[in-house]
Amino acid sequence: MGLIRVFIVDDHNILREGLRRILETHGDIKVVGEASDGVEALRHLRTIRPDILLLDISMPRMSGLETISLVKNASPDTKTIILSMYRNETYAKKALESGALGYVLKGASTNDLLTAIRAVHRGEYYLSANMHADIIEAYLKSNDRNEKQSERDFDHLTEREKQVFHLLVEGNSTIQISKILCISNKTVEKHRTSITNKLGISNLATLVKYAIRIGVIDPDGWKT
Repeated sequence: MGLIRVFIVDDHNILREGLRRILETHGDIKVVGEASDGVEALRHLRTIRPDILLLDISMPRMSGLETISLVKNASPDTKTIILSMYRNETYAKKALESGALGYVLKGASTNDLLTAIRAVHRGEYYLSANMHADIIEAYLKSNDRNEKQSERDFDHLTEREKQVFHLLVEGNSTIQISKILCISNKTVEKHRTSITNKLGISNLATLVKYAIRIGVIDPDGWKT
């Protein structure tokens, strides 16, 4: 499988050094970088592209929870594990909702951390051994319900609205859409308003993310 490339983000130098020493005693793991906060981490992620991001939840300038949602833009294939001193289900749920696959307590054993890294690298969810596993189960069920609801919402669009939707998320302006569909600008705006009302999304960037999530457009083929 090769080395698991890990990037550590924590505002305490001693903790980062300790983690590096622990992890690099294991042959399948290599620490490829460090940062003291989320802002610095995101800058490095764009070039280093690690497999795993070990991310402290509480940091200056940008917290771990704020950083998670931006990781995919900086390094799409990087998977995130939150390191936290908080044995709090609310924090764990927020971490999962933001995009993390793992939540490990700072007081956990070395074996717990290693297990988390290897599990998350395989694409699995992981919580510290003394956290409740039903947090993940509840999150996955909720996520599945949201996906199904999103698909049902899209099905409520008329065929013309779906045409406008596709053209919108492909980056076409109102004028361009009116020419492509041979309808007036006013009609395009009317359809756009109806789409917004039915989906509950008014921001174009969010609309694009929604389209990718429900499989309407291919993220690899879409260009910004």
